[in-house]
Amino acid sequence: MTQGTLYIVSAPSGAGKSSLIQALLQTQSLDTFARDPGVAQSDDEQQKAQTSAKIVVGGSRPLCNMQVSISHTTRAKRAEEKHGEHYFFISEKDFCQMIDNDAFLEWAKVFGNYYGTAAAVVEQNLSNGIDVFLDIDWQGARNVRLKKPEARSIFILPPSEEELYRRLRQRAQDSEEIIAKRMAQAVSEMSHCVEYDYLIVNDKFDGALSDLRAIICAERLHLNRQKEHYATLIEKLTGREPRQ
Repeated sequence: MTQGTLYIVSAPSGAGKSSLIQALLQTQSLDTFARDPGVAQSDDEQQKAQTSAKIVVGGSRPLCNMQVSISHTTRAKRAEEKHGEHYFFISEKDFCQMIDNDAFLEWAKVFGNYYGTAAAVVEQNLSNGIDVFLDIDWQGARNVRLKKPEARSIFILPPSEEELYRRLRQRAQDSEEIIAKRMAQAVSEMSHCVEYDYLIVNDKFDGALSDLRAIICAERLHLNRQKEHYATLIEKLTGREPRQ
């Protein structure tokens, strides 16, 4: 089975990182719905599904087998969040125990709270051919690259400092003091964008989503991944096994 790819995605708070990842994952069902002849649809429903897939997905090649890694955190759960869906919310004592057990692929302390990615589930999904997305900051990204140098990294920038501030205020979740801290942290975070493999500017959401999808498509067409997937075909056409 072809090994999945590990994607590291980072951005300052308010740049739209989590929304872009979730939108990308949702295109899996759009692709299937728009192209599966076994799904009962009227002509109008089929046309709408195909149109939605082309607009949201940004192309005709279907993507599947993608999953975002759910991080552990010690921060308080927000009203709209669910345990095990957005994060695994645990106590600081339990988090530190996991650190002692070397259970994390990466972990970091941000704004007084701990965040970490458990290694076991990530490795299992990659072995099953699933592309795994890590929604983490630059500190975590640097640690993951040390352990998994084959991982591909993507940084998402806002179109301007003013737009980032507007998005943070629009959330209506934080005080002005917290927003000021997040803006200061954003400047520090964005200075590390040059350490990444890919850069996306989230000005128009649909455009940024298409850019993100294009990266995944390109990585799946990489020779190392294709020659593993099409080893039998390559051998038949060339008379020799693909070089490792």
